[in-house]
Amino acid sequence: MNAPHRHSGPVLEVNDLKKHFAITGGFLSTVVGHVYAVDGVSFAIERGETLSLVGESGCGKSTVGKAILRLFTITDGQVVLNGERIDELSDAALRPLRQRIQVVFQDPFSSLNPRMRVRDILAEPITNFGLAKNKGEIDARLAKLMDKVGLPRDAVDRWPHEFSGGQRQRIGIARALAAEPDIIICDEAVSALDVSVKAQIVNLLCDLQQELGLALLFISHDLAIVEHMTHRVAVMYLGKIVEIGTRDAIFSAPMHPYTQALLSAVPVPDPEASRERILLTGDVPSPINPPKGCRFNTRCPHAFDRCRSEEPKLRMMAEKHEAACHLHDLPASENPVRREYKNNG
Repeated sequence: MNAPHRHSGPVLEVNDLKKHFAITGGFLSTVVGHVYAVDGVSFAIERGETLSLVGESGCGKSTVGKAILRLFTITDGQVVLNGERIDELSDAALRPLRQRIQVVFQDPFSSLNPRMRVRDILAEPITNFGLAKNKGEIDARLAKLMDKVGLPRDAVDRWPHEFSGGQRQRIGIARALAAEPDIIICDEAVSALDVSVKAQIVNLLCDLQQELGLALLFISHDLAIVEHMTHRVAVMYLGKIVEIGTRDAIFSAPMHPYTQALLSAVPVPDPEASRERILLTGDVPSPINPPKGCRFNTRCPHAFDRCRSEEPKLRMMAEKHEAACHLHDLPASENPVRREYKNNG
């Protein structure tokens, strides 16, 4: 059933995506400024791959997810799904393509209609996209979905409030799967769950990915979870990607001071191992008035004059590993980024 939608390139491509929210004020609601929530983000995700988008709260990662889903119009850039641009499509033209890209939200309770039984919640996408001809086919699909997400088949007759948080998130995943998508956007999908339940849901997502060949965009601030389940990582700071690479490259040889600081705060599984915590000074600057030059320069312990005037571009540091940092123009012996990961490695 999925075959006609497949193409040889990435499932999803995002090219120079921008989302600037207008700030209005005064009697006539004049535009007085903008929030530069996402300001030139690019990446691609292959079939069967997980790309994790990570960063502190307010860095713009969830806005990227919502922009891809067309929950609002984008300011600039392109969103390409299975080789077809979707950012300029009308709502009517986009509707059939929504089958290919689904979402699992952070709060499983608020994203499920409390007035609908699970049966009706899961049947909605099946009916909307014409994936079953009659009630018998719908029931068969519902039974399979419940099996896939590890819930009893008779649970379809219950209401959302009758389930625990982890079970509700399984229902949210089942609803996303019901449309037979190529990619699922997981927007902080496990952050509201208890630790043990988090692990169960992450393992479920990994199993489903292997079984169905799904691509995942996993938006999270939890690097310990990300390390367990991702293929690649994109690190965001104040609306921009500052580093992107394979899981191993990012976790073992981070090339941006911000990434190093984030990783230094992740608990080390081995109690004997030591890791020096990198404490960042100051608050994250406002996305209304981001700093000139490198956006991280106001908090970077290694910033020098060039960082305050010239914005660094993402560039290849090693195979499939890019970072945006002027420090890499210094001789290796004077580059604190390379020194620090060696010392902490």
